Amino acid sequence: MSAAAESDDARWMRLALEQGRRGVGLTSPNPPVGAVVVADGERLGQGWHQRAGKPHAEIEALRDAAARHPQRLRGATIYVTLEPCSTHGRTGPCTEALIAAGLGRVVWGARDPNPGHAGRAETLLRDAGLSVTTGVLEAECTALIRPFAKWITTGLPWVIAKAATSLDGRLTRPAGEGPWLTSEAARAHGRSLRRRVDAILVGAETVRQDDPQLTLRDSADSDRPQPWRVVLSRSGQLPATARLFTDAHRERTLILPGPDLRTALLELGRRGVTTVLIEGGGQVLGQAFARRLVDEVHWYLAPRLCGAGTTPALGTEPWAASVGLADVHVEALGDNLCLTARPVWADATEGEP
Repeated sequence: MSAAAESDDARWMRLALEQGRRGVGLTSPNPPVGAVVVADGERLGQGWHQRAGKPHAEIEALRDAAARHPQRLRGATIYVTLEPCSTHGRTGPCTEALIAAGLGRVVWGARDPNPGHAGRAETLLRDAGLSVTTGVLEAECTALIRPFAKWITTGLPWVIAKAATSLDGRLTRPAGEGPWLTSEAARAHGRSLRRRVDAILVGAETVRQDDPQLTLRDSADSDRPQPWRVVLSRSGQLPATARLFTDAHRERTLILPGPDLRTALLELGRRGVTTVLIEGGGQVLGQAFARRLVDEVHWYLAPRLCGAGTTPALGTEPWAASVGLADVHVEALGDNLCLTARPVWADATEGEP
């Protein structure tokens, strides 16, 4: 394939990625996927997978193209961020739909991480006479489905750890100073992480002390389902008046037995939860790091020295080794900072041994 053709493939795949990102936080237990149909250098249609049980991205893109340019679909190329499905689920196989549409070429970025599906689409499509190109913008397309890939291969959700501290490592300000450590901009940024996940997890003491809401509050999120609000509790003794049990989303609250976090995450995985945001407290966050269950870190840093207040930020459970951070990105949120990174364990082992 020529350099020019490779450049065109990358350009169209970027548009498919834009479509796919629209589904982040909406499609579990399916992955977010985007697709674009192209002929003679012109986009005919596009689509994205919007909810589990609804048409896959390929079908949405084919329908869009058929409605706009019905005479040009035969022989066209479709760009898909993920290898098309080849088995019956809630919907029919996308490979069959692509063949029936009379397409000439199929291009995808990421290989299906499901061991039972990986590689099947290429064989089926080639046998039907279609040209197939794989691995276009593979890294970007694979990143889009990281939570799904972890869940489908391990049964564990992708875990995002969120914490906020002062410069001297305190989780809270001294008594009597008010509840907020970070700025409103930083808190809004932290709440925006909720739209990416299927569940938000906290420890029982966080419920007792802070009475959190753990809700989506942006008007732009009105069409998104409220993530499960999960409380990890050893005793199950929690205040009945807490907002998690009394507000409009009370049926989206789960209590799971503590203290073992990995067991709780496996239970969430069995429920189809592919992404979990741990918002606190320190003991739960500490266990998540100590047992190597964290996949992504968002750490907010406030320009404040507290001297007193809750510490340590990551509990008291002993760790076998420190945790390195890679792919570090630092964002200024007014006078606060947010550090985003992925953990790197000393022996590169993923998950608790």
